[in-house]
Amino acid sequence: MCKFFIIVTVLLLINSANILSQGVIRGFVYDKKNGEAIPFANVFLTGTKIGGSTDVNGFFNLTKVPAGNYTLQANFIGYESMSVNITLKDKELITKKIYLTESAVMLDEAIISAEKQDKTEQVRISVNKITPKQIERIPSVGGEPDFAQYLQVIPGIVFTGDQGGQLYIRGGSPIQNKVLLDGMVVYNPFHSIGFFSVFDSDLIRNADVYTGGFNAEYGDRISSVMDITMRDGNKNRQAGKLSATTFGSKLLLEGPVFKGEDNTKTSLSYVFSGKTSYIKESSKYLYSYVDSAGIPFSFTDFYGKLTLNTENGSKVNLFGFKFIDKVKYKALSNLDWNSFGVGSNVILVPSGSPFLFKFNFSFSNYNITLNELDQLPLNSYISGFNLGLSFVYFIGKNEINYGIEGLGFKTDFNYYNSAQRKIDQQQNTTELAAFLKYKITLNKFIIEPGFRLQYYASLSKASPEPRIGVKYNMAKNFRIKFAGGLYSQNFVATTSDRDVVNLFYGFLSSPELGDLQSEFNGNSVNSSLQKAWHAILGFEVDLSKKININVEGYIKRNTQLTNLNRNKIYDDIAENHDKPDELKKDFVIETGNAYGTDFTLKYDYKRTYIWVVYSLGFVNRFDGFNTYYPHYDRRHNVNLVATRTFGKGLDWELSARWNFGSGFPFSKTAGYYERLPFDNGVFTNVPSENGELGILYGDLNTGRLPAYHRLDITLKKTFELSKNSVLEITFSTTNVYNRENIFYFDRIKHERVNQLPIIPSIGANLTF
Repeated sequence: MCKFFIIVTVLLLINSANILSQGVIRGFVYDKKNGEAIPFANVFLTGTKIGGSTDVNGFFNLTKVPAGNYTLQANFIGYESMSVNITLKDKELITKKIYLTESAVMLDEAIISAEKQDKTEQVRISVNKITPKQIERIPSVGGEPDFAQYLQVIPGIVFTGDQGGQLYIRGGSPIQNKVLLDGMVVYNPFHSIGFFSVFDSDLIRNADVYTGGFNAEYGDRISSVMDITMRDGNKNRQAGKLSATTFGSKLLLEGPVFKGEDNTKTSLSYVFSGKTSYIKESSKYLYSYVDSAGIPFSFTDFYGKLTLNTENGSKVNLFGFKFIDKVKYKALSNLDWNSFGVGSNVILVPSGSPFLFKFNFSFSNYNITLNELDQLPLNSYISGFNLGLSFVYFIGKNEINYGIEGLGFKTDFNYYNSAQRKIDQQQNTTELAAFLKYKITLNKFIIEPGFRLQYYASLSKASPEPRIGVKYNMAKNFRIKFAGGLYSQNFVATTSDRDVVNLFYGFLSSPELGDLQSEFNGNSVNSSLQKAWHAILGFEVDLSKKININVEGYIKRNTQLTNLNRNKIYDDIAENHDKPDELKKDFVIETGNAYGTDFTLKYDYKRTYIWVVYSLGFVNRFDGFNTYYPHYDRRHNVNLVATRTFGKGLDWELSARWNFGSGFPFSKTAGYYERLPFDNGVFTNVPSENGELGILYGDLNTGRLPAYHRLDITLKKTFELSKNSVLEITFSTTNVYNRENIFYFDRIKHERVNQLPIIPSIGANLTF
């Protein structure tokens, strides 16, 4: 892999002489107010066809520019356009920093120009770009906008509930979703109460959520990727935000450690965020109708970052986090998890080459423990590092992205199934990868072939993975797109797709072949890796300047899935050699398909925003004997979101979200019987022994629960106290018409337990 990296680098360095012979204009676009990078701004040379958009770091690179005099212009929604006169000599490379000033007046033509260029010059299939402004448009549960709440309205994402709910992306379970925070792997991004993520939404610069078909720069997951980039601290002044709601509170502080002269010299800035919940305590008084003991969830999150910016735009980030989650549900179980991480990433802009160099290194861990009455404790721990080294090389409108990655982690897992059989694993794992992606622009076509070689050292297995993305600009307002590829991963969940409600969410590395069944569906098992093929076909159409539609059909073919064996009743020892593998191995193999169609309609103009999302999905699993539907197989999912800004000073905002989901599968109760525990073995006095209530289950997941639907509304009032101080008062109501959505059914007590009822809340945010 290192040889691959060196060869590609040498070839591109040789070719860079040809690029520089025509001239290069590159640089960064920043917000003048706080020095923060502006991603996806439109940058072009006026009077020419040379232009492009800034990346997530605000970086732009215009290559193959002939020598001459130019006017470099940058614009972005909500900012005044900025122009810079440039004289470019032959074979010259110029680096510029452009600072944009916020504007009260937005030119519709500039907005359309920036968005249109990105649509026609990027493949952008099955990816949702999320910014803090978009998150604020969604009704905020508890009065504080949150990344987790926004994810629930993205097409293809199914959310299983308010309490212990998980996100399932186009049929992929949570273990199949990779979450990156500034390049660091985050093992659990969501708290047990499903309204909140571990991230401070005010610090998110951009989040790319790939629901499938992601290219070669991402690997080690077979379903989806969430790539989250946090913004830097304010480089110009000390600032912050203080929030308090009926659910929790937050403090954000940021500012320069030392300032660069006129925003051009080297500077160092910081940002810190801490947030906590106290709904467990406040709910005893505000929502006593839920549970007299209070809503049993609490969490605390800390995040901090230091950023060193240099004169030419290169920068170094140091960051860290600590996330804590606690659950005590009806005195039946105690669940605690905590996560810790530190990391660094570097963006280097070499002075004499059209490369953009990126490096990241981080360490993180995650530990979860579940204690239940009358049950042995469960524990899962994972810790490890990940590093990446990549180059982005620009050739006109074409682009080459290549690099290498390394990952090492340790897992320690202890689990007891219902038969009190122990399943444990202590393992050290190492992975290496090399990837190459080439973006080619050919008239109306944009083609992105990619290739990733993933090597799982601890398993001595290599996985060559081809990827492809294509867009065809058929007409000015109509575009067809396709993506696909092969994906693999080395992670296994400590939960099963057969579990309905399970707050215990841990990690395992793929088992050794000896821990798997030797055959599956008549074929020999020669690998423990999980693998899947993706194929996605869709189209985009702009009905007008304000309305656009996106439709995508997809299929994910899971050729091998590994699950914890819930049916293990024998120890895997020599004397049990005659027992079936399905009853003695720690893990079982499954296959399955996820397929469906996602439809999105967006209307966005001035003070009104409307988002209509409909998803039709099918998910199935085959365990070698039977085909079943996992518990998150939701056939229909609808989200309607509307936001309106009003008032003489445009200081009022009303937003609403209605979600409808058809019923999840469940296994029906076929009957009850008296189950003798035989605590004394053969000496048990059967005639006098009192048995327990045993349950006879029907066929797996052949029933369907009632449909789910909920309306959330938020009303926000803004007060401008001074130039830099703003007060926001937020009134929110979750589950406005108090729909009784089922959480689970207690078969022993014959009692239905519902999701959270109507919950009004109020919050105040002071930005200073």
